[in-house]
Amino acid sequence: MQVQAFLKNFRMSPQKVREVVRQIQGLPALKAKHVLAVIPRKSARAVAKTLDSAIANAENNNGLKAENLIVKEALALTASRLKRFTPKARGSAGPIIKRNSHIKIILSDQ
Repeated sequence: MQVQAFLKNFRMSPQKVREVVRQIQGLPALKAKHVLAVIPRKSARAVAKTLDSAIANAENNNGLKAENLIVKEALALTASRLKRFTPKARGSAGPIIKRNSHIKIILSDQ
């Protein structure tokens, strides 16, 4: 059985989140939780929070045990971007694109 959890519109670029998400793919859920605890990045805290949510969904909604769960898929997807402008020379404007990401974690009991 598959269980999933989402974190939507996380205020960090998907490229930075993917570096953390790739490290937990294919690991048992509890081991992935320990790995995320020692990564010193802001994105690791958000991914850990999403993983905790997925584990809680599996235990409370489907009656699965956390020891049997494996991180089947962990994704950092592109969300909407905030577009801002900064003043440049001679009265022109330069774009600033602030990227957001969606974090999706799928756990399986196989």
